[in-house]
Amino acid sequence: MACCLEPALLLLLLQLLGSASSTGGNRCVAAAEACTADAQCQQLRSEYVARCLGRAAAGGWSEPGVCVRSRCRRALRRFFARGPPALTHALLFCGCESPACAERRRQTFAPACAFAGPGSAPPSCLQARERCERSRLCRPRLLAFQASCAPAPGSRDSCPEERGPRCLLAYAGLIGTAVTPNYLDNVSSRVAPWCVCGDSGNRLEECEAFRSLFTRNPCLDGAMTAFNTLWPSVLQDWLNPDQNTGYCFPQVSSMSILTALALQALL
Repeated sequence: MACCLEPALLLLLLQLLGSASSTGGNRCVAAAEACTADAQCQQLRSEYVARCLGRAAAGGWSEPGVCVRSRCRRALRRFFARGPPALTHALLFCGCESPACAERRRQTFAPACAFAGPGSAPPSCLQARERCERSRLCRPRLLAFQASCAPAPGSRDSCPEERGPRCLLAYAGLIGTAVTPNYLDNVSSRVAPWCVCGDSGNRLEECEAFRSLFTRNPCLDGAMTAFNTLWPSVLQDWLNPDQNTGYCFPQVSSMSILTALALQALL
């Protein structure tokens, strides 16, 4: 398979992710350094940092114009739509071994600005899902996620290995939408949208079924685990095509893939 990055950048990313001395063993820091080394990745990353993590992170929620949620979400979507998937996914799915690393990862891609200000209660998951289904932007992404990360009975971990990259791509496509997922805590890799099911009444089962697409999805869990298990050795495979693991990001744009997956889900 052809790789998506230039060999020189792949070598740099491989060195960064494999070097404990330069990053203190923090693979998220290594991934950030690799993104910084790529002009496109760094430009897009700087955009969402400015939109989502600027003065709002310092507690300036009451100041006009500090956090414009629509701009923050748009910048997050642009990062995953236009950035090299190997780099954007390295940042999003980097493995953490400490609470500090996990908190940084959690705040980076789904900052408070993408949801609501301090003290705001999360909405019902049914409300979040309904907002997504009414959105021409969010609905096809949600359909793509449901189709790509659907558990498959009879396969290892309920998810065929070849489906892993597609599942992670569809998951990343939800960031910056009404059902933006995020890591739930700093001690695990559990993810979920920012929503709850406590006030769902007689629709509690329906609400929990939607939330379980993220919290109890063996295909998504398996894809994230496989990514961390293969990374960064998969980069070496890209550099040496004769020894390929089969885990490769497509060369077409992320948005093209998401659109195709969404259309497939509608059939």
